Amino acid sequence: MSSPFEASLTCLQGWCAGHSPTTEDYQQLASEILADSEQAQAFGITSFNVLEEVKWRSQIFSDIYPQVWQLCQEMGFPDQNQVIRTLWILWLPLTLQLVAERQKLERPIVQGILGGQGSGKTTLTAVIRLILEHLNYTSVGFSLDDLYKSYVQRQQLQQQDPRLIWRGPPGTHDVEIGVELLDGLRQPKRRKPVIVPRFDKSAWGGAGDKATPEMIDPVDIVLFEGWFVGVRPIDPREFDQAPPPIITPEDRHFAWDMNDRLMEYVPLWHRLDRLMILYPVDYRFSKQWRREAEHKMKAQGKGGMSDEELEQFVEYFWRSLHPDLFIRPLIHNSILTDLVVEINEDHTVGRIYQPT
Repeated sequence: MSSPFEASLTCLQGWCAGHSPTTEDYQQLASEILADSEQAQAFGITSFNVLEEVKWRSQIFSDIYPQVWQLCQEMGFPDQNQVIRTLWILWLPLTLQLVAERQKLERPIVQGILGGQGSGKTTLTAVIRLILEHLNYTSVGFSLDDLYKSYVQRQQLQQQDPRLIWRGPPGTHDVEIGVELLDGLRQPKRRKPVIVPRFDKSAWGGAGDKATPEMIDPVDIVLFEGWFVGVRPIDPREFDQAPPPIITPEDRHFAWDMNDRLMEYVPLWHRLDRLMILYPVDYRFSKQWRREAEHKMKAQGKGGMSDEELEQFVEYFWRSLHPDLFIRPLIHNSILTDLVVEINEDHTVGRIYQPT
C-alpha cells in the first residue's frame, strides 16, 4: 500500500471501529485526495469541492462499510485494509459519479466495465450495486457472457469455424439481443419490465448454455462488464508485427478474422454511456491470476485446468484479441474511455486516471 495513504487509512480504520469523523480526519483525507491529482481529476474533485466530497463520502463509508466487508469476505477478498482502501478511493467515488451522471442525463445510464481474468470486475460490480441500493438507486449487472449464443448455435458455429474451440471470442455472442436489451434499459420512462438474458456456465459439462432469463423492472444504472466490452477493431496491418503468441501465418489470420468480427459489436458499444477499464499493469498477470484461481479450485476438490491447459487457454484469447493491440490504445483514448484503473500484481488498485 502506498505510504501517503497510511494516515488516511488510520482515519478510516477508526470509522470502521465506530469512531466519529473529526475535523482533522476531514482535512487529512482532503489533503490525500488532492495530493493525487490524476485521481482527483478523474472524479471531478477540486480544492473548491473536496471538503464537501469528503464529508459526503465519509457518511456513506461509515454506513456501508460493514456490508461491503461482509460481501468481500464472501467473495474471497479477505484483506481488510485493502477493502477499506478500495472502498474509499474507487468504489465509493465511482458510485457517486454514476449517481451524478444519472441525475444529469435524467434517464438510466449504462456503465461499461472492461477487464480480464482476475481484474476485479465481479467484485466491483457487486460492491457498486450494494452502495447504490443503500442510496436508493436501482441497478442491474450483467456480463458479456450473458449474451452467449446457445450451446447448439455455438456447436454449429464451431463446425463452420473449427478455430472457435472455446466460447468467448468475437462471434460467439448474440449481439442483437444485447442491443435490444440496452435500448430497453436506457428508456427514460419505461414502465414494462425488460428481459435480461442469463448464461449457465455449468451446462453441458461446462460448455454452457442459455439459462432462464431475468425480468428486470425499470432501473437507474446498468453495469455491463466483460473481457472485451468496448473494444474496437484495429488496423489489420497491426498484425504484421504482432506480439507473441501471434506468431505463425495461421495465428495472424485468426487474429485478423476476430478483428473483423468485432465490427458486429460496435452497435452494442454505442449504447454505452461510459467506459472504464480495469487495466493490469502487465497483461501477463492474467495468466498468473487464472493459475491461482485454478489451483484454489483444485484445493477445494473442484475440477480445474492443468497448468499446460491453462497456458493454451489464456494464449488462445491473446491470439484472438491481444491486450497490447486492442486494450492498450483504449487507455489513451479520451473519446472512448472515461476512466482507467490500473491493477497491480497483488490485485491492489494502482493509478486511477482519465485518458488525456
